[in-house]
Amino acid sequence: MLVRLTILSVMTMMISSCSVSDDEGQRSTSEQSYFERKNIAPDPAENAQSPRKPEHAYARIALDCVNKQYPNKISHVMTSASDVQEPVRLTPVFYGCFDWHSAVHGHWLLTRLWGNGSVPEMENEIAAALANNFTSDKIAGEVAYFNGEGRASFERPYGLAWFLQLTAELTEIAAGDGAKAEQAQTWLNELKPLESIVKDRISTWVPKLAYPIRLGTHNQSAFAFGLFLDWARISGDDEMTKLITDKSMGFHREDRDCPIAYEPSGEDFLSPCLMEADLMRRIMPATEFADWLTAFLPNIPTDGSAEWLAVGIVNDPTDGKLVHLDGVNLSRAWALEGIATALPEGDARKAALLASAKLHGDAGEQSVRTPHYAGSHWLASFATYWRTERGLNRTPALTTEEDQNDQSASEAVSE
Repeated sequence: MLVRLTILSVMTMMISSCSVSDDEGQRSTSEQSYFERKNIAPDPAENAQSPRKPEHAYARIALDCVNKQYPNKISHVMTSASDVQEPVRLTPVFYGCFDWHSAVHGHWLLTRLWGNGSVPEMENEIAAALANNFTSDKIAGEVAYFNGEGRASFERPYGLAWFLQLTAELTEIAAGDGAKAEQAQTWLNELKPLESIVKDRISTWVPKLAYPIRLGTHNQSAFAFGLFLDWARISGDDEMTKLITDKSMGFHREDRDCPIAYEPSGEDFLSPCLMEADLMRRIMPATEFADWLTAFLPNIPTDGSAEWLAVGIVNDPTDGKLVHLDGVNLSRAWALEGIATALPEGDARKAALLASAKLHGDAGEQSVRTPHYAGSHWLASFATYWRTERGLNRTPALTTEEDQNDQSASEAVSE
């Protein structure tokens, strides 16, 4: 144990000078992905040139940016001259990866891959990076920033949603056995003060929200609600579960004919239509959701085709706004898979949903290793969310009788 801690301490001191290289991964597809076909990178263990799998490349991208302070774009309310400080002084944990929310989901990416054993050769390095940042004094700095005047809406809802995804990940790892579970619980305990503030911000905001936010960018409510709900269920927070479920049903239960043909907008990284459906599949029983989806997206094909939803195109990957379309491909991929897994067995739309998901996911992954920081600082997290099937419901569809009972319970909660 002493040797392990010594190694961790040494690596922690080295973490700010991470270099870029890639290693190995896990998603099975019918053909090799971009990384299996194209990516040749230094092996950090043996310093040899060999083909790498995606998860190692994604972990390397995150390791290289979670402590990279510049360039930086901050959304920062200043009330006095004392607020003019460099990012690491303002938010001591989540200052890297260009902006606060990208730093958060960069840490989530590392936690996800460390926790599920996708990158065993990099686990010590990842643990050192997380241990370096998840400390009580640094979290206290984050809490102080959140409590500053004029910051009640800071990173709401997108960054808050990703932060809860991070603590949900740690909660699931901590529920296991062994050294990883103990370490995850330690980090989770350090993050609890900030998690409490984030939860309170959401609990205060959601009841006051009169309308859904139907955008394709950070302020969209459907994507955030989905992650809020995942956190609430993993954390056993029944109050938050009911709040998000009730508000979602109130906003979206009667929605019809979503204009998906108008998507994507020129700077989208989230599909308004598909993210709403991905939220509702978390709430409705299978047969109820299938009926709702028929009304909401009536033109999903039943012939298994993939091209019914055109892949987003990026004409300039150096443009931080235009590169959002690489993200819309990846987020569409996970939403399409989520929708498909929630439908009853035998639903004729499943094949087309999954075919389009693969088309979009493969296109999105080809863009992750762009040499342009405008995209690379965040796309790896989106690719990891899709590749590791985060948030999917893999349980079998309910039988008719079970479905009816669940539907009655759902309606009772919403009344």
